[in-house]
Amino acid sequence: MKTMYKHILVGLDGSKASEKAFNHAVDVTLEQKDAQLILAHVVDTRNFSAYDWYVTMAEQAQEYGDSLLNEFENRARELGISNVKKVLQLGSPKVTLAKSIAPEVHADLIVCGATGMNVIDRAFIGSVSEHTARYAKCDVHIVRND
Repeated sequence: MKTMYKHILVGLDGSKASEKAFNHAVDVTLEQKDAQLILAHVVDTRNFSAYDWYVTMAEQAQEYGDSLLNEFENRARELGISNVKKVLQLGSPKVTLAKSIAPEVHADLIVCGATGMNVIDRAFIGSVSEHTARYAKCDVHIVRND
């Protein structure tokens, strides 16, 4: 028996891995009846402080996130998905995706790339996909790179 998903969450960070995750999430969404595709981007605020130039960097990061989500929303709609939601949040990507966004949107599937953009974090404290698979309360598909 095939699992039916209604709320498919995909984490996007602009990396090639997240691009592959998006493509996989689109495929799964199109296979499901009345499924919603939720596009999520987390602005990593761990390095921002109250200094003016950090605030400017945070604003630019949010603008990038908005642009990224709009681009993927347009692509999803072009591919035939009409029920698309965008979520932009501030915080730590590894914590926010699994512990905050997924419960808020009632995700029953999270799709993420095996690796993302932050190589340093992955080397020292583990990857977003690893943390998501460990702490998510729903199914997680980790899409491997070539």
